[in-house]
Amino acid sequence: MHTPIDLATKLATFSEAWQPRTVALFNGHDVMVAKLRGDYHWHVHDDTDDFFLVLHGRLDIDLDDGETVSLTAGQVYIVPAGVRHRPRASEEAHILLIEPTGTPNSGDPLTAAPRRVI
Repeated sequence: MHTPIDLATKLATFSEAWQPRTVALFNGHDVMVAKLRGDYHWHVHDDTDDFFLVLHGRLDIDLDDGETVSLTAGQVYIVPAGVRHRPRASEEAHILLIEPTGTPNSGDPLTAAPRRVI
């Protein structure tokens, strides 16, 4: 297939916050979009970095060392593996994530959102 993926169209198919949707596969990684509202819980990914690209809105990422990284549309931040963090969005934000397929978004398979492909 040679059809581009329209991220805005994919984002329009759901309304739930903190429930990423896989829109493509890339070298064993899920390329996902998500809508964020409010605070997510503190968590860590021991074995993988956490990639955030803001498509719309503003995203704050609190880090365990007391720092907060603030991102707006078009900005990327990568939380290194092993760094405890908490994403939060005071108003709805849309993001693109890239993670190895099977990585739990919460850092814990027991509390992770189910993998959904759209």
